[in-house]
Amino acid sequence: SGEGSSGQLTAAVRASPRPIDYATLKELLEAPASTVLLLDVRTKEEYGSGHIPGAVLAPYDALQTTFTEPDKNRPIVVYCRSGRRSAIAAETLARMGYADISDFGGIDRWKGALQR
Repeated sequence: SGEGSSGQLTAAVRASPRPIDYATLKELLEAPASTVLLLDVRTKEEYGSGHIPGAVLAPYDALQTTFTEPDKNRPIVVYCRSGRRSAIAAETLARMGYADISDFGGIDRWKGALQR
């Protein structure tokens, strides 16, 4: 009675890292009980010049030594300038044991205002 298919769907949805689009990210960030962690994996200078509101600076090349989120199942979304560094960051986080990673890609896909 459909139980098997919903289990498969959950597995597909949780395949990680996976791409995420603007509408889905916006919805996640605006949800009242949202626990999503939005990581800007660019440089400190790039972050300072404008980032998605609520994003935390976590340069992709320092994740292995500086990123210490204790909840390995917390939803994490990564983004950068063009999508190259976010893809690397997503793979790094997956190797570090994080189970729920989405890759938003380049910041230019964000349609809202940036925080400076």
